[in-house]
Amino acid sequence: MEKEKNSFEKSNSPPNILFILTDDQDTDLGGMTHMKNVRNLLQEQGTTFSNMYTTTPLCCPSRASILTGRYSHNHEIVNNSLSGNCSSKQWQNTAEKHTFAVDAQKSGYSTYFIGKYLNQYGRKSVGGIEHKPPGWDDWYALVGNSKYYNYTMSDNGSPEQHGHNFTEDYATNVMGRRAVQTLVRHANDHYFFYKPFLMMLSLPAPHSPWDTDPKYADVYKDLKAPRTDHFNVLGKDKHWLLRQATNPMTSDSIDYLDNAYRKRLETLLSVDDLVKDLMTTLEKIKQIDNTYVIFSSDNGYHLGQFSLPLDKRQLYEFDIRVPLVIKGPGVSKNVTRAEPVLNIDIAATISDIVNKSSYFGIKSQDMLMDGTSLRSLFNITSHPPSWRTDFLVEYQGEGKENDSDCPQKGPGVSQCFPDCVCEDAYNNTYSCVRTISSQQNFMYCEFTDDETFVEVYDMKTDKLQMTNIKDTIDPQILVKMNQRLVALGGCAGNACRDPDYRPFHHHKEKII
Repeated sequence: MEKEKNSFEKSNSPPNILFILTDDQDTDLGGMTHMKNVRNLLQEQGTTFSNMYTTTPLCCPSRASILTGRYSHNHEIVNNSLSGNCSSKQWQNTAEKHTFAVDAQKSGYSTYFIGKYLNQYGRKSVGGIEHKPPGWDDWYALVGNSKYYNYTMSDNGSPEQHGHNFTEDYATNVMGRRAVQTLVRHANDHYFFYKPFLMMLSLPAPHSPWDTDPKYADVYKDLKAPRTDHFNVLGKDKHWLLRQATNPMTSDSIDYLDNAYRKRLETLLSVDDLVKDLMTTLEKIKQIDNTYVIFSSDNGYHLGQFSLPLDKRQLYEFDIRVPLVIKGPGVSKNVTRAEPVLNIDIAATISDIVNKSSYFGIKSQDMLMDGTSLRSLFNITSHPPSWRTDFLVEYQGEGKENDSDCPQKGPGVSQCFPDCVCEDAYNNTYSCVRTISSQQNFMYCEFTDDETFVEVYDMKTDKLQMTNIKDTIDPQILVKMNQRLVALGGCAGNACRDPDYRPFHHHKEKII
């Protein structure tokens, strides 16, 4: 019996995939710094991608991109509202039928979803908690947005209520226990004839309201949010949303964001504990060496940068750069790679893994995806693969057209404490092309508003995006970046992910 069980540990056994997704975890403000288990068990045992970006810096559209491998303009979820298609009927009838889970299930994988799905999931008008998206064998999903207490889970379509008892209800631990139990049950169910699994574990931390495990309360009471060079600085040459911020920020607002910074880090300590539990469980079921573990977040975050108190949704590095760590069979250990990789690459990578491992010859949905599989980056080689040098960042603001006269109380203000500063509005709608290569490092953005505003940053000399150079950059570069933005803004499939396309290949930039 033991001999048979060990036979499933051979390298030719189909690999498992464990995908851990956090909510609002940044990299630029130290969001990964205090996670020792992630560092020891994932980063040192795998590859860290230092230039990982979300293509839309907001929960629902980013998660849809993660699930489908498509840009927002293709899956058509544009923000967190139902009117923005978040978990809408339109989503359910179209893109939701083409996620990486569908590929994995068709390829013979057992598929498990645990945690936060899309922000509007569970609303009665879009199917309620009975809705179980295609591709998932076992479904344990949070109704609505991130919470740590007083929430409802859809347990395969049946409601499971949780209150405010830490032992029974703290969401990170509840989801973690479910994940551990599912891994053990899966191993027992497939003791003789091993079947691979795909598990997506989508945790609430470090999203607000930042409720922490009591044992971690005030662990970071002496910390303050990083006073970066763009902290409490007014973005005078930026889009109106930045120009309307209160500057200098009030002491109450700074105290609030300092507390948010501490609490965010404390919620992540529970995630860090869970990572250790999961790795220990994989060892116990003898699948640690046969499992790809992917760790990432849906978007970044800001805390006082350009005097915006706290949120995401903006085009700057602190909101669009996120963690990505991958460990698993054949992945280089304790390595950091600098290629620009995207949230839309995760689905392409998972589908690539499961289809190459499939016994059933299933045709992958890769051609429906805008992302590129990361498998060619798993190993350090003397001949690095050809890779993208640019990508699209896009967002469509929430609210109505007459909500754009911020700051004000009411629609368009995402936070109101004690200063009402508009963090999002109807015409916070932009698209950008970000270029990263040895020759080019630019950010070019166009806003859809009355100003038709443009922001351009030379990221080689201005990593914090302090100075908008739209009026001083070589006009030829502006033309080329605009042309590339138009191409990416309407791209689909291979047109989005062709690594041989070089928008600046025949042009040497000149900064005036």
